[in-house]
Amino acid sequence: MPLAIFDLDGTLVDSAPDLHASLNRLMDRYGLAPFLLPEVKRMIGDGVRVLVEKAFSARGVPLMEEAVKSFLADYEPNSAVLTRPYPGMVEALETFGKEGWQRAICTNKPIAATWVMLDALRLGGYFELVLGGDSLPVKKPDPGHIRGVLEGLGVDPLDATMIGDHQNDIRAAAGAGVRCVFAAWGYGDGIGADLSCGTPAELPELLIEAFGAP
Repeated sequence: MPLAIFDLDGTLVDSAPDLHASLNRLMDRYGLAPFLLPEVKRMIGDGVRVLVEKAFSARGVPLMEEAVKSFLADYEPNSAVLTRPYPGMVEALETFGKEGWQRAICTNKPIAATWVMLDALRLGGYFELVLGGDSLPVKKPDPGHIRGVLEGLGVDPLDATMIGDHQNDIRAAAGAGVRCVFAAWGYGDGIGADLSCGTPAELPELLIEAFGAP
């Protein structure tokens, strides 16, 4: 059975508005200047700790560990205020299910925040497995993160496709021997991906045509 592995932020959902809002509330608590939304989008992809570290670095301030905890305490209950699935994504997930594909999430977002978001958006039921950035000792771009998905579902790398918008997704997929489709609607670039997809609505047909139906 083929497997579609999805990144979360910038691939399944447009989460930048809520990350932006929480990050600027954090900046305000520390007396630092806020960020514009495009600036925050460029920081997304390496998990919460790196996001906060990049923000503090941009303001010339060393990272304080309590700031990461403060950000998470604010973000987790507010992770689905403005965040929404990308248009056509829910329909694509339903199509994959009807076509006999398994679906999984491999994200660098902490698993607790991931599930708060998935539950709020009623997306959790579409996936056979969800791994967050703290579900394993490693996270993307380490290929062990994707291997954890494969092992959890008993899927051969040749039967899996990673869909993501970030270099972390592409590098992790390559290291795990999994093909990668770049989500061109997201926040990053697709250098090194096997294929590029323009919209979520195009995903099922693209993957089935390129890699075969079950």
